[in-house]
Amino acid sequence: MSAQKPGLHPRNRHQHRYDLAALCQTTPELTSFLIRTPAGEQSVDFANPQAVKALNKALLAHFYAVTHWDIPPGFLCPPVPGRADYIHHLADLLGETTGSIPAQATILDVGVGANCIYPLIGVHEYGWRFTGSEVSDAAMSSAQAIIQANTGLSRAIRLRRQKDPAAIFTGIIHKNEFYDATLCNPPFHDSAAAARAGSERKRRNLGQNKDDALNFGGQQQELWCEGGEVAFIKKMIAESQSFRRQVLWFTTLVSRGENLPPLYRALTEAGAVKVVKKEMAQGQKQSRFIAWTFMDDDQRRRFITRKR
Repeated sequence: MSAQKPGLHPRNRHQHRYDLAALCQTTPELTSFLIRTPAGEQSVDFANPQAVKALNKALLAHFYAVTHWDIPPGFLCPPVPGRADYIHHLADLLGETTGSIPAQATILDVGVGANCIYPLIGVHEYGWRFTGSEVSDAAMSSAQAIIQANTGLSRAIRLRRQKDPAAIFTGIIHKNEFYDATLCNPPFHDSAAAARAGSERKRRNLGQNKDDALNFGGQQQELWCEGGEVAFIKKMIAESQSFRRQVLWFTTLVSRGENLPPLYRALTEAGAVKVVKKEMAQGQKQSRFIAWTFMDDDQRRRFITRKR
């Protein structure tokens, strides 16, 4: 019996429980990570980071035609359904201007990561083109290896090294370049200690040992920055003003609802013309992203017409 996951976007391919038999057929290595729950049902050993990685590999191969995918130890292993939700809701946002989802959208992924997850989903689902920025050489090398190992991705995804770790868009968005949207999964914690405490809570909840928790626990730039999520997004808002005519929609995930008020104030001060919040839910987990633009309705329509 299949059970629909509450809150996922209608176009999300992960509405129901995982078909483990089909996934194991696609990616046989997943078979060795299957367990029986106390209720006697077959499941994946989510306490084992290698099992989660194998599941991700199977999901990307089965649903998104990504035949070769891997990440180095120490980098985040993202939950595919939640990442797909961001892409689908972003597609809806872009479609609101013209009445249909654009087939030629150009997206900037701020902090593409070693996993390259957003471009992989966006290219397959909508045929979009992506630029991915990254401050980490190791993450960039991993993402580039994924792109090169899969037919056709090198034409759709390009990577750019962010040489200034204090910058977000500067040095990445070039003169005379235009993007339909930016997206970002910002660092959440405000210190290394807070990031370690968060990882420890997650480890205990999953019943992991310490070595497992470190295996795909995330790199510093993925987990924390000075001032945490609010400071990072405020920096993004301030910097976005310099690219107000080159980007239609700036967007970013916001992990906690209580972080929204200071961000809304920053957007008002920056002169954002329109601000949108998109709520998302994956099972019991609630999330959201905010989007802002410096263009009014007519300017947004002209931007799309000119860009196309």
